[in-house]
Amino acid sequence: MILLRRLLGDVLRRQRQRQGRTLREVSSSARVSLGYLSEVERGQKEASSELLSAICDALEVRMSELMHEVSDELALAELAESAAAPEPVPASAAVHPMLNSVSVTGVPPERVTIKAPAEAVDVVAA
Repeated sequence: MILLRRLLGDVLRRQRQRQGRTLREVSSSARVSLGYLSEVERGQKEASSELLSAICDALEVRMSELMHEVSDELALAELAESAAAPEPVPASAAVHPMLNSVSVTGVPPERVTIKAPAEAVDVVAA
């Protein structure tokens, strides 16, 4: 499960670290307790829009830039999650028998390319 608060915390931490600033410096500038800012960065607390605004001001980063980076991270996390999820086999796949069976050994999977109409080939990963 993708948690937005974790992605947001990761982006905030990276922004702070890029500037070479400590939690103490940013928490003081943002007028937020050090412990609470730490929990936000670790994705343990949901930050309100007011708190995010104060942190962004302290980091001298526009909130839109922060959210853009969070959006990019979210898109990558969603892609990774969907790639890891097993895809359901469509009912029509059971109707098509395997035309040929090919065994390839000793070749890394990323080096194998199969070009054929999708309805004519069943590819089974071993």
